[in-house]
Amino acid sequence: MPDTTLTTTPAPQPDLAALKGRQQVAWSSGNYAVVGTTLQIVGEQLCEAMDLSAGARVLDVAAGNGMMSLAAARRWCEVVSTDYVPALLAAGRARAHAEGHAIEFQEADAEALPFADSSFDAVVSTFGVMFTPNQDKAAAELLRVCKPGGTIGLANWTPDGFIGQVFKTLGKYLPPPAGARSPALWGTRARLDEMFGNSATVTAEPRHFNFRYRSPGHFMEIFQTFYGPVLKAFAALDGEKQRALHADLMALMARLNRASDGTLVVPSEYLEVVITKAEASGGA
Repeated sequence: MPDTTLTTTPAPQPDLAALKGRQQVAWSSGNYAVVGTTLQIVGEQLCEAMDLSAGARVLDVAAGNGMMSLAAARRWCEVVSTDYVPALLAAGRARAHAEGHAIEFQEADAEALPFADSSFDAVVSTFGVMFTPNQDKAAAELLRVCKPGGTIGLANWTPDGFIGQVFKTLGKYLPPPAGARSPALWGTRARLDEMFGNSATVTAEPRHFNFRYRSPGHFMEIFQTFYGPVLKAFAALDGEKQRALHADLMALMARLNRASDGTLVVPSEYLEVVITKAEASGGA
């Protein structure tokens, strides 16, 4: 009899190293600090959700220009702020100096953190580690450097929130590599449980950050000029597709804008996540 066994073609595996290189170029373009500074309230609220104590040793991963690092330092924590974009670390260092905080800044890859196991009481990342190409490796690194009984605090955009929809819109014009995981999966409880649930207790609460700009056009101007992923997307498209992408993003804002005075006020959902690493098990 003929062999009727069904065969399946393996799913394509993305080139994660190449993807990371492209992402680093994107985040190094523009000036993310212009956008990152507006998100400060998220870091302040996450510090409170984590109940950070003065003197706690805190690692900020993919810290951008130090929004969460500053929030922790204002609570007298001992903070190490890391990112793989040197210009963002320089911006964070300037902010810390202006406020008189002794934060340590270090260039580091979130998928290969240059710290020993169990080095920190708390590990944090706000809208940062969620963009790593190798999600499982990044999650494992957060757990590795966190002390048993310590906490990991995250703020991650959700798939259906405003920024999640912005990235879906960009994906219509520049599809991600086949097999690559969406960063917005970090904004889902199911994915968080997959990555952390066997080694920690996960709590996640939906929150909203309000993007407030002078107008929808002002938002587009800022994001096209300073926000690397949007800047690079427009740069990669021809004129006709640029206009179509611009129209799609403006339509998205028109649907979600709750301001009635010509300005922009768009709530963007994110997950505020607090993960408690399991205590070390006993034994010889």
